Amino acid sequence: MTLQEFLSSWQTAYLKIGSRYFLMAGTVFILFYIILKKVMLSRKVQPKFPKIKDYLRDVFYSGISVAIFAGVTVCTFTILKPYTNMYDKITDYGMPYYFFTFIWMFFLHDAYFYWAHRLMHHPKIFKYVHLIHHKSNNPSPWTSYAFHPIEAVMEALIVPIIAFSIPTHRSAIIIYTLFQITYNVYGHLGFEIFPKKFNLHWFGRWLNTSTAHNMHHKYFVKNYGLWTTIWDRMMGTMHAKYDETYQNTTERAAT
Repeated sequence: MTLQEFLSSWQTAYLKIGSRYFLMAGTVFILFYIILKKVMLSRKVQPKFPKIKDYLRDVFYSGISVAIFAGVTVCTFTILKPYTNMYDKITDYGMPYYFFTFIWMFFLHDAYFYWAHRLMHHPKIFKYVHLIHHKSNNPSPWTSYAFHPIEAVMEALIVPIIAFSIPTHRSAIIIYTLFQITYNVYGHLGFEIFPKKFNLHWFGRWLNTSTAHNMHHKYFVKNYGLWTTIWDRMMGTMHAKYDETYQNTTERAAT
């Protein structure tokens, strides 16, 4: 692949990834922070709203992150593809296996993120890599991709990690990234949309919520998980006041 071909592919990837992210984050932001602001106010995890400068900073770094994600995606799907375990025909492994790869990606990413996240909170690393993301101690949808470039690379590495793991179809990875964008925006939403006592349900207690991640941004510790609370509960890093905070937020909404 020539430099010109790489840049052309990168531009295409940037437009695709960027349009998906900015459309998703922008739509959710307009919906919750403008149109339904008063209606959903009781479900705001932190009553205050971020300042304009916080939104602008997050949008700026999100643009940089998208550029890095595009570069890693092009490298994985083109330059590195012959060395990966990605396959071209769904029929090679069948539909049951194709659907299984989504479960695999979900739990692989969940484990990778937890430990990478814990690493970025190390005192000698935090201020150089993860501080940019934590400048939003009261996150909004725009915080979802607001990363320092080094952190953006660490976040993007899940794509080649998946590609080099078990055989996975390219389309499955793309679909999974759409889920990743959607749930990441929810995680940084700043509002809790799940119902009261969902955190105590046999299923809900294992699912990471907007409340849980919002607390991580507020306190800078605990609740390091991505999709689930499995690793936080196993490693004793679940915030002690999580259930109380979730209950208070959803009960405000019920009154």
